[in-house]
Amino acid sequence: MQFSVYQQSHIGGRKVNQDRMGYCYTRDALLLVLADGMGGHVRGEVAATITMQTMSAQFQAQARPYVKKPERFLEEALLQAHEEIVRYGGQHQLPDTPRTTVVACLVQHNHAVWAHCGDSRLYWLRRGQILGRTRDHSHVEYLIERGRATPAERNTHPDRNKLYNCLGASNLPRVELSRQALLVPGDVIMLCSDGLWSMLPDTEIAHQLSTQTVVRAVPDMISMATAIGGARADNTTALAIMWQGSGIQADPALEDVISTQMLDADHVSSTIVATPEPVAEGEADVFDEEAIERAIAEIRDAIEKSSQLLK
Repeated sequence: MQFSVYQQSHIGGRKVNQDRMGYCYTRDALLLVLADGMGGHVRGEVAATITMQTMSAQFQAQARPYVKKPERFLEEALLQAHEEIVRYGGQHQLPDTPRTTVVACLVQHNHAVWAHCGDSRLYWLRRGQILGRTRDHSHVEYLIERGRATPAERNTHPDRNKLYNCLGASNLPRVELSRQALLVPGDVIMLCSDGLWSMLPDTEIAHQLSTQTVVRAVPDMISMATAIGGARADNTTALAIMWQGSGIQADPALEDVISTQMLDADHVSSTIVATPEPVAEGEADVFDEEAIERAIAEIRDAIEKSSQLLK
């Protein structure tokens, strides 16, 4: 596989960054995950962290070097993350279980499949056109689907932030799965939290991702979204890849591209931050600005190692 990748998060105007993002890859499979802890519930950042760690652990256990049943993997891993969040709430006798939205994408053999719960989104683009986008599990989308609201009301409707699906709630989450999507070189996949998409229209997102590399487009969009949000800006996070292909010879002219062709079948790389125990309320955020910088440094290190393999 060959792909370029970039991820970034900004705390916005909030006291804690409850967004989490990261990716793992083997020689033949790539997993992208983004979780947005729900601020209306206690320790949303813990729920997001548990989700990331659970997804990463399941990927590392099953990608040998690819996942045999991708749709089943995504559904079962997300349900397991939900169970781990509920277990954490019970162990710590919390008055309310932590909750998070999540979107995850598995890419292997030139195909992508994704799953989500809540309003964290995935965009799939080709030549500036949005070929696929997740549908938010929100009350306003429910109303639009039934003709009781118009698409123009998405960003203004009073129920736009009311979600009916997430991880950590009292009822089991409904994991919505996509169809298998065939990727071609140049396709872009971006995962983002609502801090980004609620500030930027789809047309602007498509423009940014089609006129720049993901390494430039992601930070530019986050800067735009946080500037528009101002002092009340939400946590804003995005993780994007540009697909270069699978089973093809590496092109040394491509910059900032990770190539997995020379990796051993049992090798797994991951940027997902792991902690022995999720952070408790009042303690330091496990994914603060310093941790984000470490994650970005890991990305650059992976790119450099990949480039050395190509020489």
